[in-house]
Amino acid sequence: MRTVYKPLEMLISVLGGLLAGAVFSKVWGTLTGEDEAPDATAKDHSWQEVLAAAALQGAIFGLVRAALNRASATGYQSVTGTWPA
Repeated sequence: MRTVYKPLEMLISVLGGLLAGAVFSKVWGTLTGEDEAPDATAKDHSWQEVLAAAALQGAIFGLVRAALNRASATGYQSVTGTWPA
């Protein structure tokens, strides 16, 4: 049954990345009023700004990924009766 779950897992990962990017952009915009977070090489931003953006982005991506992976595994179990291993 793992072969059935693998394509679903890949699709969910792609959609999760898109969702996490949108959530991060919204949160960053709300917190800073800026449209985009600074890149690591952005000369006009401080170390604190760059590192805060990276930490927030990592936390949001990790949270969204974990939530979607858990939800898809739970849904898979509901449909098939087995947990994807």
